[in-house]
Amino acid sequence: MKPVIALVGRPNVGKSTLFNRLTKSRDAIVADFAGLTRDRHYGQGRQGKHEYIVIDTGGFEPDASRGIFKEMAKQTQQAVAEADVVVFVLDARAGLSGQDHEIGNYLRRLGKPTLLIANKAEGMKDGLQLSEFYELGLGEVMPVSAAHGQGVRSVVDAALGLLNLPEVEEEVFGDEDQKPVRLAVAGRPNAGKSTLINTWLGEERLVAFDMPGTTRDAITVPFERNGQKFELIDTAGLRRKGKVFEAIEKFSVVKTLQAIEGANVVLLLIDATQGVTDQDAHIAGYILESGRSVVLAINKWDAVDDYQRQMLERSIETRLSFLKFAPLHFISAQKRQGLEPLWKSIIQAHRAATCKMPTPVLTRILLEALQYQTPKKVGAYRPKMRYAHQGGMNPPIIVIHGNSLEHVTDAYKRFLEGRFRKEFNLVGTPLRIDLKTSHNPYADKD
Repeated sequence: MKPVIALVGRPNVGKSTLFNRLTKSRDAIVADFAGLTRDRHYGQGRQGKHEYIVIDTGGFEPDASRGIFKEMAKQTQQAVAEADVVVFVLDARAGLSGQDHEIGNYLRRLGKPTLLIANKAEGMKDGLQLSEFYELGLGEVMPVSAAHGQGVRSVVDAALGLLNLPEVEEEVFGDEDQKPVRLAVAGRPNAGKSTLINTWLGEERLVAFDMPGTTRDAITVPFERNGQKFELIDTAGLRRKGKVFEAIEKFSVVKTLQAIEGANVVLLLIDATQGVTDQDAHIAGYILESGRSVVLAINKWDAVDDYQRQMLERSIETRLSFLKFAPLHFISAQKRQGLEPLWKSIIQAHRAATCKMPTPVLTRILLEALQYQTPKKVGAYRPKMRYAHQGGMNPPIIVIHGNSLEHVTDAYKRFLEGRFRKEFNLVGTPLRIDLKTSHNPYADKD
């Protein structure tokens, strides 16, 4: 089992910067803005032979009795409960605050191994400025600079040293053969993405609050179902550019788009009470451009009447007509309705995206399609298709070789696509057909 390190502290002390430094990534959004991180955010790090899991948490707010601050405080408490070592991050420049005392008291009561670090301590050589932190009664204070990487290795060594871990001899690299399926849940703000993931997990893993923009980051959660490993990615809701005012929101949109590109399958969640909006169509278009497998799910289906359902189905046909290959499901995340068929479609979409298509089979299907219908003649040329092979996966790419293929119409390409889809049962994934024309090597020679 990998040890778990939780980073806690008041807002804007540099926990997310330290998280990125420990995981050697940019997974956590960083900005000079208090209260940016809201969910627990997991990442993996490694130092020497030891691998570890780091949890980035939202800052403990003094007014955590209601609303979003209460939910954030609950997330932090859960992270501390899950952790083997707690790293209490302080601000060396701001000094000790009353809020630090409250967090210190809370950690002392828990009795978990705790490491005190004073962040933003670059240039403080003598360490006299850190003496006030000793009154927390949590032991030695380590000066670090997460932004510059100073003292970070020592922090990891000290944190792992508290656990007295045995020497690692096996299971260093883990199971490489069975890679988890990366499933990104995308959609507009407040469509029920976090609620759906919490329903799957059976716990309040993500902050779900009736306020658009609650999730600001792309949060990754490991999950296993029927022996198949998944990585569930809860993305921040994408809203129209005109509505994106805060710099934080802009970061979130970038993280969402990155999450979609990095996923194997994208579950596009649409709010049934709002219908299919322009923004839903934009997100769907981006998923298609990225070449990701996609499954459509209409959430809050129980909250609309028959007339609204008919109008919604009609708007899906018109506005999302370019996603005809994607399976469609009507669900209710809150009431756990329609979730089992949804999983089957997700697995099927992933299988289709990673499908291996042998060259002889592809060529046979191509020749059969040519016998059924030949490409249209353009001027003096008729396109001649000779053979086909697979050019890539996720999305599947079929490369067709021949002569004068630049004259092949889009309609004929769609005809071929339909043939290939039927043969290999490619449901839920876009299919790309790449035409390569043979050139005469002696054409330019005298």
